[in-house]
Parts: sequence; C-alpha cells; structure tokens
Amino acid sequence: MSNKVLMIGAGGVATVCAFKIAQNTDVFGEFMIASHHREKCVKLVDAIHAKGYKMPIETAEVDADSVDQLKELFNSYKPDLVINLALPYQDLSIMEACLACGCNYLDTANYEPKDEAHFEYSWQWAYMDRFKQAGLTAILGCGFDPGVSQAYTAYAAKHHFDEIHDLDIVDCNAGNHHHAFATNFNPEINIREITQKGLYYENGEWKETEPLAVHQELTYPNIGKRDSYLMHHEELESLVKNYPTIKRARFWMTFGKQYLTYLDCIQNLGMSRIDPITYEAPLADDPEKTVKVNIVPLQFLKAVLPNPQDLGSNYDGETSIGCRIRGIKDGKEHTYYIYNNCKHQDAYNETGMQGVSYTTGVPAMCGAMMFFKGLWKKPGVWNVEDFDPDPFLEQLNKQGLPWHEEFDKDIEL
Repeated sequence: MSNKVLMIGAGGVATVCAFKIAQNTDVFGEFMIASHHREKCVKLVDAIHAKGYKMPIETAEVDADSVDQLKELFNSYKPDLVINLALPYQDLSIMEACLACGCNYLDTANYEPKDEAHFEYSWQWAYMDRFKQAGLTAILGCGFDPGVSQAYTAYAAKHHFDEIHDLDIVDCNAGNHHHAFATNFNPEINIREITQKGLYYENGEWKETEPLAVHQELTYPNIGKRDSYLMHHEELESLVKNYPTIKRARFWMTFGKQYLTYLDCIQNLGMSRIDPITYEAPLADDPEKTVKVNIVPLQFLKAVLPNPQDLGSNYDGETSIGCRIRGIKDGKEHTYYIYNNCKHQDAYNETGMQGVSYTTGVPAMCGAMMFFKGLWKKPGVWNVEDFDPDPFLEQLNKQGLPWHEEFDKDIEL
C-alpha cells in the first residue's frame, strides 16, 4: 500500500487534518506536510508526535502560488493525493501542478481571485475535461460547509426524499474565545466572505441581498435561540445544480452583536479594503527616514488580529451545523433536520485547535480516506454530493463528528 498523501498548509484546519491522518495509518501510508514556512510544518509534526502518534511525516517548504515550485515538489515526492488546505487564491495553481504531475486533488474551499472578493465554482469546474482526460480525481469543497452539508443533503435525497423542495443550511458557533474580536479561520478570507452581498436561490433564480441584511432567530440543539444571517455560500451553487427539484436554497450563519459592531467599525474605517494603498513607513535603522510601501488594509488587519490557531486553549461552548430540509416522500410532505454539534474544548484536547478548525479538518481527512478506499474515485472534477454519502458519514461518526437526525419537526424556516 502506497496511499501517499501530500498536504499543503499548516494552519488550524491543516493541523486537525494532519492529526486525523496520523490516527488512521491503516489507510494512509506515507505523509508529507508542505507550507510557505517549513518551520510551521516541523512544529505541527512535533505536536503530533508529542501526542504519541508514531507515523513518520516529512516536511517541505513551497510557495503555493508558484506552479513551478509545486511541480518540483510533486515530481520529487510523487503523492497519490494532494490535500489543498492553503488559501483559496491558490486552488488553481495547485490544480495545474496536479495535472502536470499526475496527482489527484482535494480541497475544502472554492477558488476566489485575490483582487476580488468573489467566489464561485466556475473556475474549478472548467477543469473537468482536463482531469477526466488525465484520469485524475478532483474533490472540491470537502470541509463541513461546504462538504458535510452537501453529504447531508445527498443522504437526505438518497434515503428520505423523492424530491427536495426547500434546503436551509444553518451554521451556529455558540462558542466564546474571550477576545474582543477574532475570526475562527483566516481573518482575511473570513472577513471577505462575511462582507459580501447575500445570495440565495428561489424558483429558478438567484436573488441578492445587502450584506447580512436578512436575518431571523433560529433554535439550535443544546444551544438555544441565536440570530442567524442569510449569506452567500458556495455549496448552494452545486446543490441546486445537482438537485433540480430544489425550489429554494439558503445559507444561514450566526453572529453576535459585539462581532457585528466590530465588523461595522472595520468596514467604516476602511480596514476591510482589499486594494493596496501607499503608506510611508519609517526605516527600521533610521526612523526619521521613510520609504513608500504598498499595503492591503485587510492583510494588515489580519496581522494584528488574534491567530485563529491560538484560540483553542480558552475556547468554550460548541458549534452546531446542519441542513433543514422540506420535501416530498411517497406523495407526502416531510421535514428533516440532520446536524452535528462539536464542543470547542473536545477539539482542543484532541488536536490543540478549536471546533471550527476541527469541523473542517476532520471531513478533509475523511474525504481523502474515501479516495484511498476507492469509494470516491472517478476521473473529473466533483463536488461532495456527486459521491455516495453513506461511507463518508459513517466515518464522520467514527472520527469525532457524530450526526443526528430529527424527522417531521418544526424546522423554523
């Protein structure tokens, strides 16, 4: 068994995924972690080994923006599968390198251009024919949402509905990290996503809203009522394509008032801008002299905010993410709610990361496991719902993300 995997990234999600790979050496053979900063990879490997996992793990330094550097690394290591847990800006360069070197591909977030806060699957779907012709598999968006949310929908369609009519993906983080303001994953990506206009699907059309303008109170298991805001989220794009009976599809996420107040200030101060501005910076060796430099305000903000990787130790509470579905089975209308709750402290005790990283990193490993077992392996570029959800959801139960079902109850939407 080779089952050789190369993971790009060494952040919070990558940390969880790496821990889970090291826990499943019956499936994963050889393992390398590569990042722009090799010392982060080495630190991660040390943390895994300190927990008693014996899997040998190699490390490497690579610039994921550089197709040439990626090709050199892939040709040297020859992985069967590349798990991309780098930045969404880098999806296409990594896919290009995979095609050039004969590597299969998996990621957790779809591509977005660096100079525009906009994301959709069209850029990656355009690689379908090339991956098919190369005989390679690309699995897109295999985190929680996107990812598990699509497997939940596929499971509902397979087992409980003849037609799905209404789909609402609901994402609640009821944890408290005890910081005035912090984001649960890369601040730059997080703030770009949240400040975009909302988008939902209804009766064959996409409808746009102002950012966070539509909200309502929803009740989450073991948590209670939370204000939930309608947002644009990428998995809706593939789900309405793959399940054409859907009449309405929406995505909701919870935010506290303090978080939204800080976010409003960040926007009003111009700190969420992604265009470069010129700044006269004092020279380190002669502060009275300055040099003009270009900085992106949002990237500067990212540098001063708490690192999401460091939130876990003091994080309490839990997340609750799931799908609320209304549809038809045997001519009768039914509702269905499938969800997972994840406690931040449980995630931290196992991996040193908080629950948001955990709920994304575990599915990434499970998707890789499905590939190596031959269950999610077909040439082309695919979303999670294009595969059989049953073995994937079975593994989530075993790997720390157990799911629950509620039938024919008020889904509030």
